[in-house]
Amino acid sequence: MRVKKQKRHRKVVRFYSACFGFREPYKVLCDGTFIHHLLLHRLTPINDALARLLGTRIIPFTTRCIIGELRSLGESHREALEAAQQLMIARCDHEKRINAMDCIESVVGEANSEHFFVATQDADMRKKFQKIPGVPVMYGLRNSLFIEQPSSMQKQFVKSSEERRLHLPESEDLKLRDMNPRDKISNNPDHGDADETLLRTASDKRNMLGVSRTSQLKRKRAKGPNPLSCKKKKQNNDTSIVKNQNGGNSVGATKKKRIRKRKRTKEPKNVDAS
Repeated sequence: MRVKKQKRHRKVVRFYSACFGFREPYKVLCDGTFIHHLLLHRLTPINDALARLLGTRIIPFTTRCIIGELRSLGESHREALEAAQQLMIARCDHEKRINAMDCIESVVGEANSEHFFVATQDADMRKKFQKIPGVPVMYGLRNSLFIEQPSSMQKQFVKSSEERRLHLPESEDLKLRDMNPRDKISNNPDHGDADETLLRTASDKRNMLGVSRTSQLKRKRAKGPNPLSCKKKKQNNDTSIVKNQNGGNSVGATKKKRIRKRKRTKEPKNVDAS
């Protein structure tokens, strides 16, 4: 069960990283209720507990308004106040203290440009931030931490933004039509000299921009066999007989000469005259 929960959380983190540009180390904006829950269930230190949840390095944040709210709750939230004062302070620019929900909403804004993970135990705040695209929400349940799955509104926002990126804007479409006026001429059956002039001017524009008229692709043609894979031709070592102009035959240079051994004749013995 624990492995499935970690896979589900990593999938949510990858969704916000790929679709909304979240990068490590992740920023987690904690309110007073979430800090009090972590201390109540001994999920300390806060950095390690959040790092185990997201599976990477994190930086916990809070605001001055949240610290002031914890201070106003008295002695029961003194430990949570001390833990909040050790966190990084996100700039909220509020001269007077306001409630935590309004303060976090002002810090996050409409598009969450700072890429904050919002950690809270307030159910109303969690439902409200699920309607804003690009705001992941975290909460605690007993001694475990969870990340809310992306809402249907957030998924629909990602899908529509991808479709807009795939299609050309109207300004680019108009420029392409100006560069290719043949579409206008083909739709107009009564085109004449004026349209031909328009085609010439368009071709001049393409030449000025360095656009080639013909494609630069080369056709694939059949090539000869690989010379390394072919066998070498055998040379003819037979003797060739060349006829002389006189009609005689002469042996070629390749013919071997015969060496005949001459037999030695025995000399007759000298007979003494009697």
